[in-house]
This record gives sequence, C-alpha cells and structure tokens, in this order.
Amino acid sequence: MLFFDASGRVLLVKPTYKEGWEIPGGYLREGETPSAGAAREVAEELGITPPVGRLLAADWAPHPTEGDKLLFVFDGGVLPDAERAAITPDRVEIGACAFHPAARLDALLIPRLARRVHAAIAAREHGTTAYLEHGVPHR
Repeated sequence: MLFFDASGRVLLVKPTYKEGWEIPGGYLREGETPSAGAAREVAEELGITPPVGRLLAADWAPHPTEGDKLLFVFDGGVLPDAERAAITPDRVEIGACAFHPAARLDALLIPRLARRVHAAIAAREHGTTAYLEHGVPHR
C-alpha cells in the first residue's frame, strides 16, 4: 500500500530479512483477497488499520524461482498525524519505516519497485489505475 504524509512524502519500510527499502505489504493467504491481504499486512507490520483505498497499480512481475507474480498497489491515502504517530514497526519483519520524498525513490528502491511506485503515484494524481509489466506501463 502507498501511504503519504501531509507533505506528500511516501512511507517506506525497511525489512529485517533483506537489504533496502520496500512499501508496506506482502503475500496473500489462501482465499484472501488482495485488499484484505493489504490491510492485514499493514496491521501486522505497522500496527495501524487505515482503510484500503482504490487500486492504483497492478504489476506483472516475472520471478525465476518463485514463479511469476501479480502485484497490487492500493492507495492508503494521507495518514493523519495521530495515525502516523501510532505506526509501530513489528521488528520481526520490519525494522524501521520513514517517509521519503518521491524524488528519492529511485535511490532507495530496486528499479522495478521504484517504477511501480512512481506509476502508482501518477495514477493517484490522475484518478486512474496503472497496468504494468515488470514495472513498465503496458500500452
């Protein structure tokens, strides 16, 4: 999910089990819908339960060992001050979190994820949904 602060910065999380930054989210459980999975993952990882907004992006991502994936990015909206203050990384999967300007995403995220997040931000601004293949808009 994509969350923003009042300045438009994007919330990123730092996993404990790998290098780099990510956006909040994770894998679905059997029978779980993508929006329910997004809500569950945010609650587990960050301790907050904001509503899941509209779908911003769907990205087909090939993976050589795990199989191809279809990744969804939902709009978490602008988090109010009280909800931002309530964020508590679980310290099991997420060691830290911070809001970053969109201009810094390319330096903080792997290229495919950076492309996905930029496309989701643009979709949010234009009221559209982005369809991507390996992080690249499909036309």
